Amino acid sequence: MRRREFITLLGGAAAAWPLAARAQQPARLPSVGYMGSATPATQGQWAAVFAQRLQELGWTEGRNVKIEVRWAEGRSERFAEIAAEFVALKVNVIVTSGGVVPTVKQATSTIPIVFAAALDPVASGYVASLARPGGNITGLSLQSTDTVGKRLGFLRELVPDLRRLAIMTNAGNPGNVLVMRQAQGEAHMLGIEVTTSEIRRAEDIALAFDALKDKAQALYVVSSPLSTTNRVRINTLALGRRLPAIYDDREFVEVGGLISYGPDFTNIYRRAADYVDKILRGAKPGELPVEQPTKFDLVINLTAAKALGLTVPDKLLAIADEVIE
Repeated sequence: MRRREFITLLGGAAAAWPLAARAQQPARLPSVGYMGSATPATQGQWAAVFAQRLQELGWTEGRNVKIEVRWAEGRSERFAEIAAEFVALKVNVIVTSGGVVPTVKQATSTIPIVFAAALDPVASGYVASLARPGGNITGLSLQSTDTVGKRLGFLRELVPDLRRLAIMTNAGNPGNVLVMRQAQGEAHMLGIEVTTSEIRRAEDIALAFDALKDKAQALYVVSSPLSTTNRVRINTLALGRRLPAIYDDREFVEVGGLISYGPDFTNIYRRAADYVDKILRGAKPGELPVEQPTKFDLVINLTAAKALGLTVPDKLLAIADEVIE
């Protein structure tokens, strides 16, 4: 074979190698970016049930799907960092909690976003309507503003002479602000004076309790990644100041809080996996209606009640879904 013919043949083979190599490489697995807004210690069980439900639906990690899990640890500055990372990874779906949606929405208008536990997605501007979300966002609504009145009612059962209430909320969380305003309105209708205690960082929590002093007989804590991450601290400070506190998240009560009333978050994150399954199979997020919770749990901690010198009424114990002793 002549030298020129050999070089031509070699060049043609070399040009074919990358094609052959690409043909032998496995296809890229569809991927899910899961952003936990708090920590594995506080929300790890939700990530676990999410992954379990995906597997039940036929998606096995490492075989036909890749799940990228990141934790923001209750720090709002991490939301943008993780969102940018997911965009760079070109994940097929991003899953997160409602309060993180504005940040993720800024990072991408094309990657589908599934929110779990959004306080009021329509009022917050995440979706156009519950029936037809539109855009690239859908998920599950807590509709927490609808349950504020019930929480205040339970709190009054525990503190019958309630006249002064403090509401602790993350002022940087749009959903928290909506719930706070609803709580203020409900309290005023009941003749209860309200003090608002706003927090934005973990360092603000102790200062917020110091500022309350004798201004409140009870406390309403609006759940957020910040408050959930620091729930033990909040419980400890509330008990130390003998402030009966109500929460919308049972995780607070499981670590020493007094009482909570809210949806089953474990079930909500299982249902979030159903959305991801549909999207991975070709559904458009804007055409998937936002679901609302159908079951709410009342959880009471009798140890906390005893520490606060409270007697829990029998009728409240009778309707409680769980009583921790």
